[in-house]
Amino acid sequence: MMEKLLEGIRILDFTNYLPGPYATQRLADLGAEIIKVEPLAGDPARHTGVKRDGTGVVYLANNHGKMSVSVDLKNKGDREKIMGLVEDCDVIIESFRPGVMSKFGLDYETIKLYKPDIIYCSITGYGNHGRWRKLGSHDINYMALSGMLAQLKDTSGRPIHPSITIADYFGSMAACEMVLALLWKKERSGLGCYHSISLTDVAASFMGTHLLIHQETGEEQGITLLNGELISYGIYETKDGRFMALGALENKFWQNFCVAVDREEWLGAHFSVRRDSNPVAQGMEKLFAERTFVEWTTLSQEVDCCLTPVLEVGELSSYPYFQENNSIFHDDKGNVKVAMHSGSNNGYKPAPSVGEHTVRLLDKL
Repeated sequence: MMEKLLEGIRILDFTNYLPGPYATQRLADLGAEIIKVEPLAGDPARHTGVKRDGTGVVYLANNHGKMSVSVDLKNKGDREKIMGLVEDCDVIIESFRPGVMSKFGLDYETIKLYKPDIIYCSITGYGNHGRWRKLGSHDINYMALSGMLAQLKDTSGRPIHPSITIADYFGSMAACEMVLALLWKKERSGLGCYHSISLTDVAASFMGTHLLIHQETGEEQGITLLNGELISYGIYETKDGRFMALGALENKFWQNFCVAVDREEWLGAHFSVRRDSNPVAQGMEKLFAERTFVEWTTLSQEVDCCLTPVLEVGELSSYPYFQENNSIFHDDKGNVKVAMHSGSNNGYKPAPSVGEHTVRLLDKL
């Protein structure tokens, strides 16, 4: 089963807030045992933003099924107990600024002397080298610097402030990717290894196609077929002020759409541009404005034409796709949850309280 794939892998998690916890959450849902090392007051995400029963939902959403030990890393005795845990761990993941783990004597160079086969991954904003490495930053900075934020603009060309921390999540998944690759290397060679994830570099890695297109043509917005210029690939407003996404790039999907809406005269306009001077483009705007969001959503499920509703967050759990796949579900307390991987929502366990497993895991050391 999906949640058993990493059974037997133990990960020591020194991460807080979002990128690191989301990465270890994905690994936990694959069966890895995650021991979260928190300060005595707990991960700051416990005390930040919207709360449920006194605990921040950012923490609750990204730490279920983990174990928690709370320590003071400035205390020598606590550090010695953590070193005792290291012996039985396969992976260490941390997200402090470069140099912090060295101050605690918990950096890779120190750890590998005690456990040569340890896999160690640092999640940083700008990597471990160069003058950027110690600068404070957050998701919006990584998106801005990587060129990703400039791809999200309104009609006036002004960057739109995203309501989701895209670079954080991409960086989390890159950390998972690297940990899994290093585990495979260890399986073959018996060797441990260190890798530092730069959230900025990960975000920039998504810009490869854009960079090459810009080099060849000077175009800043990537693949023109996909950036909203075509009438067959874009976002349209409905009668009641909602939105639908049409992605009918292939001829068969455009044909299915035109036939379904009784506009077969538009078949030849498949790749025409979305301009005020284009009568078919104006016809498309008018057509979508004649039907409600529910009417278009019903059509999208009946006609194979790459048409989908632009859902709001509150609509996800009730949408047929997520219900059929059980990928968005509720725990026994009624809290909504999202499966990290298809089929990985069985045996759900809640997020731990601060230091819930300290006695079990540390006091004996």
